[in-house]
Amino acid sequence: MAFIKEESEDMKIEETFSVKQEDTEEQTDMMALKEGSQELKKNEEKCNYEDHHDFITGEKPYTCPQCGKRFNLKGHFEEHMRIHTGESPYTCQQCGNKFTQKGSLNRHVRIHTGEKPYTCQQCGKSFSQHGNLADHMKVHSGEKPYTCQQCGKSFNRKGNLNCHMRIHTKKSLFTCQQCGMSFTVKGSLNSHMKIHTGEKPYTCLQCGKSFDQHENLKVHMMRVHSEEKLYTCPQCEKSFNQKGHFEVHMRAHSEEKLYTCPQCEKSFNQKGHFEDHIRIHTGERPFTCQQCGKGFNRKGILNRHVRIHTGEKPFKCGHCGMCFQYKVTLKYHMRIHL
Repeated sequence: MAFIKEESEDMKIEETFSVKQEDTEEQTDMMALKEGSQELKKNEEKCNYEDHHDFITGEKPYTCPQCGKRFNLKGHFEEHMRIHTGESPYTCQQCGNKFTQKGSLNRHVRIHTGEKPYTCQQCGKSFSQHGNLADHMKVHSGEKPYTCQQCGKSFNRKGNLNCHMRIHTKKSLFTCQQCGMSFTVKGSLNSHMKIHTGEKPYTCLQCGKSFDQHENLKVHMMRVHSEEKLYTCPQCEKSFNQKGHFEVHMRAHSEEKLYTCPQCEKSFNQKGHFEDHIRIHTGERPFTCQQCGKGFNRKGILNRHVRIHTGEKPFKCGHCGMCFQYKVTLKYHMRIHL
């Protein structure tokens, strides 16, 4: 019995020693983990401090090995490197477009969500990007910080100045693949392409008439649906609802003709008439019928031609209700009622 008791006590001592040894090992592991965590935290704090210090001092320790551009923040340097590597780790879940920066993805996503978090406090107009709001604010302030060094004209956006500079350099970056016409601004090419496609996305809500350009819709609204006429000719008292039409009309009194053809020296008081005339010499026919492919040098002639295909008769006699395809035909018809 004494032997059993002795053996039992030995086992208890052995178990106690084993547990204590396990506790010691666990404490050692925890200490090592804690020290590692503290070391990592110190390194992070050091990096953050160094980045902050570089930001304050203006020091730029990160240099791109490919282009030599320098950065004061490691994050900005890493984002820049993706330009060279082509890496785009941020992917839009809706359309699959990829981006090198998370901020670029966030801005892109607003196209899908329609979110416009930046609102003008003066007129209530909202924007999806802060830069667009900043540009918009210049409309209210009248600020135009970007000035053309050649002619002195000022702009509220740098992009508008860049587009304007092509007038001086005569650089036309955007060319129509169908007719070869070139444009200095991409928006002008996009508007021009609607001539070929026949697209008319802007529709008048009052009469249903559609237009290929938003400006044409605005002109239509002023000309047809607005009775307000702000501009009155002091010589004949004729009134106009558009400043441009008023100025063109005034040239009729002054016989001023600003636009002269360099080939035949014929002069015009309207830029549009001058441009139409120039096509006689160049043979250019940018307005094409989508149904038969026939080309025209004036948009108005194309519009009249299209009525052959559509059968449209927009000119109606106020006496008998007969309709005609052409205005001149209606004029001849009116003689019957005289």
